[in-house]
Order: sequence, then structure tokens, then C-alpha cells
Amino acid sequence: MSSETLPLSTRLSRDFTASIVVFLVAMPLCMGIAIASGVAPEKGLITGIIGGLIVGLFAGSPLQVSGPAAGLAVIVFEIVRTQGLTALAAILVLAGVIQLVAGIVKIGGWFRAISPAVVHGMLAGIGVLIVVGQFHVLFDDKPLPSGLANLAAMPGQLLGLDNQGALVAFLIGLLTIGGMIGWEKIRPASMKLVPGALVGVLLATFAAWFFSLPVARVVVPESIFAAVTPPGDGFVGMMLSPAILTTALAVAFIASAETLLSAAAVDGMHNGVRTDYNKELRAQGIGNFLCGMAGALPMTGVIVRSSANVQAGAVSRLSTILHGVWILAFVALLPWLLREIPMAALGGILVVTGVRLVSIAHAKHLLHLYGPLPALVWIVTLVMVVATDLLTGVLVGLALSLIELLPHYRKLRLRMHDNEHDGRREIALDGTATFLTLPRLLGKLEGLNMSKRVVLNIERLSHIDHTCAEMLRDWVKRRRNAGQEIDLKGSNAKMQQLIQPH
Repeated sequence: MSSETLPLSTRLSRDFTASIVVFLVAMPLCMGIAIASGVAPEKGLITGIIGGLIVGLFAGSPLQVSGPAAGLAVIVFEIVRTQGLTALAAILVLAGVIQLVAGIVKIGGWFRAISPAVVHGMLAGIGVLIVVGQFHVLFDDKPLPSGLANLAAMPGQLLGLDNQGALVAFLIGLLTIGGMIGWEKIRPASMKLVPGALVGVLLATFAAWFFSLPVARVVVPESIFAAVTPPGDGFVGMMLSPAILTTALAVAFIASAETLLSAAAVDGMHNGVRTDYNKELRAQGIGNFLCGMAGALPMTGVIVRSSANVQAGAVSRLSTILHGVWILAFVALLPWLLREIPMAALGGILVVTGVRLVSIAHAKHLLHLYGPLPALVWIVTLVMVVATDLLTGVLVGLALSLIELLPHYRKLRLRMHDNEHDGRREIALDGTATFLTLPRLLGKLEGLNMSKRVVLNIERLSHIDHTCAEMLRDWVKRRRNAGQEIDLKGSNAKMQQLIQPH
């Protein structure tokens, strides 16, 4: 039975239950990402509330959850350190407007054409930066301005463990990490929806409270509404600065790419309503505009919270909206409880989060299926993000991914022949399938009737790049999981291997 045909009472019950699960996952992450971004934890909570209440209402991806994302923590940290919170507000307002306009003029599909090697390399680089930065938070210390500086200072932190305060904080951080990972390995099936991050934080908070440990704790204002800080003096003038505008473009680009790739992944987890990418882009634009006006963090659609939402049985956007309600209610009614959380516990959660962003398995997958070039793009993007900055790393990765087009620059055209016979629809691909043709190809495939058998004829497909191949494989897998018959026709074994889901 599909989610659309479930009784109303069942739908409401499943959405209510899923919203509680997402709320429990989101709370520690919202605060931890804020701290990793160099701002107060309540800034992350405000973004989580806006992501639930506002973006959830307008979202084009019904089951995707929006909030502060680890993927933007590094760039936000640098903005706050060098330019201040007013500049961050101006950047977010501009980035929100850019996303809103991009959604209105319907260019959301083009973000799907970004090389997966670049995106995963960017996330891996961010993961490394989060780990080496939050490593210092485990010792109740503050991260240094750059990833390389944080990396160089790590041995000194370990050598300074003769300091009692640093040692206690480090043990609290290790308790959090151990509790989080241990729970995920041993939790019974009946409690599979209880997130490891929550267990880790609860263990650390109880230990710090019970033993009255001298560790730094989260600072939360008496009222969450007092944490809403409208843009300060010079806000309008900053929006006219070329440097601010350039950064806003970078934030809008990275946030949109992460959001829409996350939405595509969420679509693969369920058989319900598909994502409207342009509508999702407009919703994210509204959300980031409001985050800028409220003095909060930027938001994206986030895969950790979204996958928790799907796994918990959510069937509509109500779950996302309700999780925003629970965050608001919790911080409004129980701020004293948040003040008992050790900072080192949030650092521990983010260290685990950062490690999981570095997907060596994805690099091996690229190398195995597509050869050395996409794997090289992944590695170079990662290294450049760590060694320079996020924008430079992404731009270098995108430039390097263009090399894949060079051997085929004279024949980049892709023709699609659409025929229907014997009760089946045949789509024949003729030519070269690259990221340049991906939006048109994806639009064609997504528009196919779910009730008919589809034959994807790749006999005359001379070349397919890894971006297009990944998209086609995901599309075939998702349609088959939904019960549709999808056949691949073609004698080229290598091409079949690239597109056939494993």
C-alpha cells in the first residue's frame, strides 16, 4: 500500500512518530553545527525551527528535512571570523534571494548535473576540516582559523593532557563518541529509531552533572526569541559589496547543490511523491532569507535528518513541520536542560559526523566503475578544500571534471527517440550522454508514466560520463523499487555495467 492510500489516522500517526525521531536527531546536531560554525548554539536551533516550520510548509521534497548543515559550517566559520555576524546576515539574505530566483526561473534541475565526484570530494574535505577543528573542542579549547593550523596543533593537545580540565573534557568527549557508536551497534530492533547522537549526549550530560565535572557547558539564553537578532548597522551597505555578493553566490551554489542531491537521495528511499526541484529551491531561498533576517545559520536539506524521517515512517511534510514545533517548544520551555550539555559532548558528535562525511567507499566506487579521472577529481577537491577554502576546492574540482568532455568535444550531442509499441515505452539514447545533457534527459525520464513498462535502449550510446551514469542508475533503481518494469537494451557490456543497479 502506497503512502497516499493510507487511512488519514495512520498517516497522522506515522508523521507524528517520525517528527519526534527527527526532533531527537536534530537537536544535538543543530547546536553542534552552530558551535562548529563559530556562533552560539541557539543560532543553529533557530535555523532548525525555520527549516521545520517554514521550509517544511513550502518544500518541494515532502520528506526532506532542512536545517543547519555540516557542509556549510566551514565557510560560515570563516565568514564570522573575518567579517562578523552582520556580514553573514547580508550573505544569507542575498543567497536566499538567489535561490528563490533560481527556483522561479526553473534551473533547479541543473544542480543535478554537478559531478558527484566534486560533491562527495567537497563533503569529504568538509569532513576532514570538521574533525580537525572539533578535535580541539574535545579539550574545551577553540578551533584555530584554518584547517592546516588545526591539524598542526593536534599533537599539542594530546601532549597537554596533564592539564586536569582538558583531560576531563576529553574523557567526556570520548564518552559521547563511545556512547554514540556503541548504541548504534548494539541497540535492539525495538529501539532502532533512538538516535546514537542523543544517547551519547545524554550519557555525557548525566556524567558531567552527577560528578559535577569542571567542563565548559552550552550557553543558551533565557528566551529563544532573545536570540533572534535582526541585521545590524551597515547591513544594506554590505549587500552592495562585491566580496559579499561573491560569497553569497558561493553559499547559494553549495547549499543548493547539497539540498538537491540530498533530495534525490531521499527520493530513492521511498515510493511517495517525487521532488519538485524548482519548488524545493524556492523553499530553501525563503528559508535562507529568513535565517539572514533572524541572524541565524544558513540551511540546506540534510540527508541525516531526512533519512531518519523516512526510516521512521513519515508519509508527508507534516512530520518535518512538527519537528520544528518540537524544537521551538523544547528550547522555549526547557532551556535550563540545554545548559547542562558539555561542549565537549557536542564536539564528539561532530567528530563522528565529520569522519562519516569522508566516504572512501565512494572514491573506490568511482575508481572501479569509471577509472582514475573521477577518483582524481574526488581527491583533488578534498585536498583543495582542506588546503585552501571551500569555494576554491569546488571550483578546482568542477574545472578538473571538464577534462572528461575533451575526448568527445566534437560529438557531445545526445538524441532521444521515444517509441511506444506492444504496451511498452522505449527510450533510445543516441550519441554522448554527459552532464551537459543531464537536465533534458532527466526531465524526459521523470515524465514517463509509472504504470507502463519502459525499455531503455542504449545500443547507440557511444559514451556516458560518470555524472549521467550515476543519475541513470539511480533512476532505474528507484523505478524498479517502485514496482515498474525497466529493461536495459544494448550489447555493450561496459555500458550495461555502468547503468545497471548493483
